[in-house]
Amino acid sequence: MELDVRHAPDPVLSRVCPAPDPADPELVALAEAMVALMRASPGCVGIAAPQVGHPVALFVLDVAGARRVQSYAGLVVLCGPVLLSAEGREVRREGCLSVPDLTGDVPRATSVTVSGRVPGTGEERVVVADAFEARALQHELDHLRGLLFLDQVAGAHALFPRKRYL
Repeated sequence: MELDVRHAPDPVLSRVCPAPDPADPELVALAEAMVALMRASPGCVGIAAPQVGHPVALFVLDVAGARRVQSYAGLVVLCGPVLLSAEGREVRREGCLSVPDLTGDVPRATSVTVSGRVPGTGEERVVVADAFEARALQHELDHLRGLLFLDQVAGAHALFPRKRYL
């Protein structure tokens, strides 16, 4: 399955996504393609289904190799995820594949607990995360609620051109 990243202001990025059937074979194929895309995209630690044009509550995440990692849950692939708890507050810089030219200072909880279903098995998975992994989980959950990091910044003063590294 070939996927194309959607960029703001694509309307699919503003949709609230319903929870899909975790047993749906098409959902499993989509999740596998999303993991492949995430791993092939430099600096990417997560992708939500709306970012590739599928308005369903599914995301993939893996913060391996990222800076500021404290907790590490490995590869996280969840459908119908729910934020169970959030604690603390911190403002940090974020970027997004769907907003390729900007980064922004976004306030987020510093520790979270998220629950969802694993595509294919439907098994419930609970992820407890802090620091960068907690931030990344919240970022992906926002995508499933039709929000971008742009919707979370305090204003234009908190947006910055994305740095390009050769």
